[in-house]
Amino acid sequence: MSARRTCAALLLGLAAALGAGRAGAATPPSDVDADRMHALTAELRCLVCQNESLADSNAPLALDLKREIAQRVAAGDSDAQIIEFLVERYGDFVTYRPPLRAGTLLLWLGPPALLLGGGLLLWRRLRDPQGAAS
Repeated sequence: MSARRTCAALLLGLAAALGAGRAGAATPPSDVDADRMHALTAELRCLVCQNESLADSNAPLALDLKREIAQRVAAGDSDAQIIEFLVERYGDFVTYRPPLRAGTLLLWLGPPALLLGGGLLLWRRLRDPQGAAS
């Protein structure tokens, strides 16, 4: 029985240590400009929530990213350097406005092309309803 209690105590201690480290990791350094932090985190997407910005998300990964951004702001990195670091690490998906290049061309041209194609089909169908039925 004592071996079980020892194992349980070790696991409990490990969980407490991990929880304390996690809570400390989520708090940004105190000397960080809050307005700049909010502007940066509002521009970036939470990789877990996907439809929320980092500023609005409380997911564990979002908290880690906010801490990383705060550390980089405190270290003197520019906004562009911070965004470049995150894009390098997580890809263009981390930004709400991916850059226009060959790899993201479908993201930029896909929605307008689908809208144009749907509008063209609707226009043809409304113009000639009998031809569309056959």
